[in-house]
Amino acid sequence: MTTSRRLRVLQLGSPTGLYGAERWILALINNIDSSCVESEVAVVLDDPRLDAPLCREAAAMGFASTVFEAHGKFSWAAVRQVKEHILSRRIDVLHTHGYKSDLIALLAARGTGCRIVTTPHGWSTDADFKLKVYESLDRLLFYGFDAVAPLSEDLYGGLARWPGLAARLHLITNGVDLLDIDRRHEVSDDLLEWKKNGELLIGFIGQLIPRKGLDLLLQSLSEWRDSAWRLAIVGEGEDRPKLERLAADLSLTQRIRFLGFRPDRLALLRAFDVFVLPSHLEGVPRCLMEAMACEVPIVASDIPGCRDLIAPGRTGLLFNPNDVASLKRALEAVASDAVARRTFAANARALVEQSWSANNMASRYLDLYRKLAHG
Repeated sequence: MTTSRRLRVLQLGSPTGLYGAERWILALINNIDSSCVESEVAVVLDDPRLDAPLCREAAAMGFASTVFEAHGKFSWAAVRQVKEHILSRRIDVLHTHGYKSDLIALLAARGTGCRIVTTPHGWSTDADFKLKVYESLDRLLFYGFDAVAPLSEDLYGGLARWPGLAARLHLITNGVDLLDIDRRHEVSDDLLEWKKNGELLIGFIGQLIPRKGLDLLLQSLSEWRDSAWRLAIVGEGEDRPKLERLAADLSLTQRIRFLGFRPDRLALLRAFDVFVLPSHLEGVPRCLMEAMACEVPIVASDIPGCRDLIAPGRTGLLFNPNDVASLKRALEAVASDAVARRTFAANARALVEQSWSANNMASRYLDLYRKLAHG
């Protein structure tokens, strides 16, 4: 498919929000060499109540964006629309993210000459039976892709054990968009005012879903109530009502703010004294990389993905997963040592610049796209 024009790459993402995978897409298109790649972003809107924030954000950044309207869990209309778009826009590479977009891409790209690549962003550990079936089927779909590019060693290792799949695998580790981080310097005045009496401001940004382990964080803080702290939780998800009830049951409501989804997440992040990620499962967490890039100290679960980023005592602290006492000890340690917090922050920023930038990630994806399109 040799051509003198730029490669046209369509990123097919989710319409549900702006979380790790969606921000990963934005970081990639913002950092890939635009003289070589013409990036587009699309979602399949399967629920009329959704508003496709990924496309809205990509359009604000100057990228072509398309919303395919096809309501329902699965629709052949979605396949038809994506196929027509591939042909009309002469898309060279379709890059997908998640089992729904994987299935649509596999069907839509047939007979078009478009190459397809998927990036698995992680699997659920607490999924119900239906989701487990979907995720297992998704792995089977990978055999139909030209390339599968997991973003962490852990994800790569798991997929490499599937018979015959190794030849399609390309490990391209996650990366944070330093271009975006460094052009925004605002700090949330509201949060600075809220902690004006010197309380330690603990923060979390992400989806409020079971695998994030926020109930463990609340339980740990309930045993640390004699200390001066406040907690800001940024994000939305199915667990929010349950977490709000738990905060009330633990008599923590006055010290916790549930801020919902916020477009000014970086301004909020820069106000945190420590970022906590108590997850049970992660890929390589984008939220941690953003905190590291913003020089915010980190306390995180000792799980694959977090271990890729956090060297204990150097770039942050790790605690034993699902262990309330271990998390409490880590919070006490980081709260009591301001010098250590500054050291963690500086070391973490240096590590991101060296090994986890979106620029490095985008360069490797450019090589993969060229290989797929011209190979």
